[in-house]
Amino acid sequence: MDPIIVTLIILVVAVVAFVSNRIPLGAIAIAVSLALYLTGVLSLPQALAGFGDPTVLFIASLFVVSESLESTGIVAWAGQQVISRAGTRQRSLLLTIGLLVAVVTAVISVNGAVAALLPLVVVVAARARLSPSQLLIPLAFSAHAGSMLALTGTPVNIIVSELAEESGGRGFGFFEFALAGLPLVIGTLAIILLLGKRLLPHRTPKSVPVDLEQLATTLRAEYAIDADRALMTSGRGVTEVVVPPRSPLIGLHVFPGMCTPSGDLVILGVKRGEDTLSDHGADVQAGDALLLDGTWDDLHRHTSGSDEVLVVDDPATLRRAVPLGAGAKRAAVILGAMIVLLATGIVPAAVAGLLAALALVLTRVVSVTRAYRSISWTTVVLVAGMIPMSTAFQTTGAAALIADSLGTWLSGAGPTAALAVIVLITLVLGQLISNTATVLIVAPVAVALASTMRLSPLPFLMGLTVAGAAALLTPVATPANLMVMEPGGYRFGDYARFGLPLMLLYFVVAVFYVPMIWPFTR
Repeated sequence: MDPIIVTLIILVVAVVAFVSNRIPLGAIAIAVSLALYLTGVLSLPQALAGFGDPTVLFIASLFVVSESLESTGIVAWAGQQVISRAGTRQRSLLLTIGLLVAVVTAVISVNGAVAALLPLVVVVAARARLSPSQLLIPLAFSAHAGSMLALTGTPVNIIVSELAEESGGRGFGFFEFALAGLPLVIGTLAIILLLGKRLLPHRTPKSVPVDLEQLATTLRAEYAIDADRALMTSGRGVTEVVVPPRSPLIGLHVFPGMCTPSGDLVILGVKRGEDTLSDHGADVQAGDALLLDGTWDDLHRHTSGSDEVLVVDDPATLRRAVPLGAGAKRAAVILGAMIVLLATGIVPAAVAGLLAALALVLTRVVSVTRAYRSISWTTVVLVAGMIPMSTAFQTTGAAALIADSLGTWLSGAGPTAALAVIVLITLVLGQLISNTATVLIVAPVAVALASTMRLSPLPFLMGLTVAGAAALLTPVATPANLMVMEPGGYRFGDYARFGLPLMLLYFVVAVFYVPMIWPFTR
């Protein structure tokens, strides 16, 4: 069978699998690579080349950098500093949150920024007596716009920049994306401020993240702890645990102030039901609650996966909400050095990212275990597995065939119409499947179409990038959209209602504004 037909069949099956949402994304991507090899479309080295691609390594390293900024409390500190000055008015909060998440996203990606700021935004909403549903979709959608401010904003930017360099043009600079990103951020914030109240629902969520200050106040009252004692600092913290049935601790005599058997933690208080036990202590029973004090690392080590206790509030989660924790200065310096390397181009992007990740591990800002856990392996495998599909599109001539057909259909219509078709295809597919997979599928066609029409590939690739960031109409379009669904109490249709005006903005920027900055002429 013709390799072009085989490639297109594999693509159609992959898209159907993506849309079904029943098969893990990583499994689909790996199946695509294997199918391209088993059908003879690609050789084995070509089919597996994505797993050693510099782009994939750069993306993986950025997850480690993102983890360092979250776990050391740099993001929490930045959020508190900015939002504390925003007051309680909804418009002021929307503007402040939107600007903050856009800037943070440019450095640590959409999903990382939303995950880091979501608890803070929910707490701010409660204190301002606002429904979280009025703030959380704006948080996610502002992050999508902010992803266009720098190369590190999303894997899509990295993929497109590499492809631009390979297609005979040049790669996009680190901050060059901001030329398209700034209009998106400004337009997104304007639409949020103008239409937010009317298009966003007012709902009460089923569950909300922990308010660190409120939690500390509650624990002091319930365990009779001195109000002047700091329960959570950059180096130490507390966590509440419950003794389960068959715990080895049952029968152990405990009292406030004693060390745990390991010697690493201190018991600050003991509760049985609604009663706080006296300083004389008591023998531990199933169902007793203990308040433990120690370093954050010790708390996590002794409570995570333990058969002795059940954790009420995970210390790893609480730690992230403490501003400027241990290692924050080292993380900030390493981040700054990475940005300088990326902006100047002294070394390849993958080398800059790997150097930053290595420095974070060697300086003990991020442990080796946390570094591995921080990497979104689904994203890494998805990109690595779908890169061979882009290769197959180019080597078999499928991209050229589709581009020639589009060129014939668009003959006489001009480059703007051609770009509009590419953008529309990306906008539609990006709501149904991963925007990263969408760009990997459409990018070879965009480059081939530019070549067929003897135009520069840069406006097509940048327009494609803008459209790829517009995954706004469904909660499953990106993990960031899904993250805010439960805390905001959103329904499926809420995203489309508010996302459609923004989709129009992205279309206008991609089709009409981008060619003004990156002309069609070579």
